[in-house]
Amino acid sequence: MSQENLLSSIKNLVSTGTSIAQTRLELISVDVQIARSKLISLLVMIVSALFFLFFGLVMLALFIVIYSWESDRMMALGLLTGTFLAIGLILALLIMQSLRTMPKLFEASIAELAKDREALSK
Repeated sequence: MSQENLLSSIKNLVSTGTSIAQTRLELISVDVQIARSKLISLLVMIVSALFFLFFGLVMLALFIVIYSWESDRMMALGLLTGTFLAIGLILALLIMQSLRTMPKLFEASIAELAKDREALSK
């Protein structure tokens, strides 16, 4: 009788453990799907924004150079080049900072697993 109770308890423990593992894997899967969809939409928006901003900047630069063709075209080209390079460097620094402060992947899943471990240790 004692062995049957022990075996039943072990089966219940294994069943509970696999249920917890399945739930956590499903949570991780949802986290991955959410992160992937956000990344794809973000990349599409970034590429579109960069394309239109680049095209607009080229057109603005052409407008300024053509407007100042007779008087100071070299100064206009130099100022535009310096401005574009400075903006590019500032944006590159902002991107690097944003990548460093990005939240950890699976943060919610890790927190739930920590809660499970704490609950099981009690």
